[in-house]
Amino acid sequence: MALEVQEIVQVKSRNSTNNVSGEEPALQNQSSCVSQAISRLNNIRTQKKLNVRDFPHVLTTKAALLTGDSRGSGDSGRNGRSSITDLPAALVSEILRCLDPKELGIVSCVSTILHTLASGHYGWQEFYCKRWGPPLGTSIRAGSDLPSERTWKELYVEREMRSKSFMGRYSIDALRGHTEAVRAVCMLQYANLILTGGYDGIVRMWDMEDGLSIAASQPLGCTIRAIAADSKLLVAGGTNAFLQCWRAIEGNPHLFDIAGSAVNQDGDFRLWGHEGPITCLGLTSTRIFSGSWDMSIRVWDRSSLKCIKILRHGDWVWNLVPRGAGVVSTAGRGIYIWDISNGNLMDVIHDAHVSNAYALACSYSGDLVFTGGDDGDIHMYKVINDSDGVKIEPCAIWKPHTTTVQSLAFEFPWLVSCSSDGRLALIDVRKLMKPDGLPLASYSSPNFEPPQRMLHGLGHSLYAVAIGADRIISGGEEGVVQVWNFSQALEIEERVRALRGIRLENRMRRRRIQIEMNGRSGVADQNLGAAKRNQLNGNRSGPWHGKRRDQKS
Repeated sequence: MALEVQEIVQVKSRNSTNNVSGEEPALQNQSSCVSQAISRLNNIRTQKKLNVRDFPHVLTTKAALLTGDSRGSGDSGRNGRSSITDLPAALVSEILRCLDPKELGIVSCVSTILHTLASGHYGWQEFYCKRWGPPLGTSIRAGSDLPSERTWKELYVEREMRSKSFMGRYSIDALRGHTEAVRAVCMLQYANLILTGGYDGIVRMWDMEDGLSIAASQPLGCTIRAIAADSKLLVAGGTNAFLQCWRAIEGNPHLFDIAGSAVNQDGDFRLWGHEGPITCLGLTSTRIFSGSWDMSIRVWDRSSLKCIKILRHGDWVWNLVPRGAGVVSTAGRGIYIWDISNGNLMDVIHDAHVSNAYALACSYSGDLVFTGGDDGDIHMYKVINDSDGVKIEPCAIWKPHTTTVQSLAFEFPWLVSCSSDGRLALIDVRKLMKPDGLPLASYSSPNFEPPQRMLHGLGHSLYAVAIGADRIISGGEEGVVQVWNFSQALEIEERVRALRGIRLENRMRRRRIQIEMNGRSGVADQNLGAAKRNQLNGNRSGPWHGKRRDQKS
């Protein structure tokens, strides 16, 4: 910490000696000064760890470095020196932009002015959307005191706290309705909907809170292997090589009418084009992605419902995840990254697993990619975008399962996997990431990391898994959909802590009372012993001692 402050002060002193006159405005070359200082601050942060207790002083020194002001190294109004609060709000926002979420939260506790600037800073929106994407169904402003509106900081802190619930207690709900194994699950948490499909060829809709069946589609005549949905479209694909689609109906509390009772005949439609079973699906705001055993991924335009691109692979396509302007896929044993604008293959790892790579998951920002294979391993990769293009580099390996990893799902910071061994593995990827959210450097030799938690299902094979803010959905061989509910984990933990505190307080109270009682009884015992000693050692000329002398004589 002292070394960081010393380096900043040395740079600042050199800037001040160059301006001997000191009469020119400090903000004359503000844009160039800010850009140079931000780059220097980022270099310092990557080399040294910040000490939280010295943060306010360092932040003020950083502000002085940005403005070139030799006075800005102390508190406001003390010995005539200025502080960061004397700077323009726009410049302070640029300084706060260099901080990660933890540091930005610390700044908000320094003073009232910094609390206002840091709490309403636009960086919270970037932090939130980079990890979880834009929230749906929430009224948000950059900063507001109204109880009906939420700030980005409040949303970020709440979501970060809820992510801790997966290490707490949970309840399990079993949803029964499928007559055969469940192969695909999808969760729309903001709409309280769960969508499932399997070998019975029926797509079922469930209420996530009550666990009740809402609707079921007509039998599609094939195994449902993939389901994807958003607020406007529901797509299911199976072994009959077509995509069954349902449009959302305005005013419908459950979004989709999969039972086919709607008056609007255009509510559902099918897309044909694949020549083999469909194994995976993906949705963006403008595209539909479908992968098949015909060794291709088809990209469909959502407005025209036409196939606009075909991405050819050299093996069966097992899974895909849209990533920005491209798509990540697994085919055979390899991982592929495609650019859908021109259909070019950007990077590939041919032998990612010993056998087929069935499972695939990706972070919302697309920086992290996870794969699971027939060997029971889970691999983590980081995707690097540079001037040379896109590269995939391995970061870590987990081996939580003894058999095939069938499905993966990711909700920052938790990666959940399901396997044919009937278990779910929960992995916290924050242990392998920097404070700014970027993954650590690639490993030179495989290092197997243990999972943070293992969940045991019904004992049979699990084929599909999905994760939300506080729930995990899994489906498997028995045809039962399991809902692992962690929504009350934090409240239960708070109650447990409160009960522990009450018990500890009662224990300490009883101990104090016991000590006081022992102290009083000890004084009484001492007084009684002293009285007895005084009686024996007091007046030796009395009759008792006279009798004893006569007997001895």
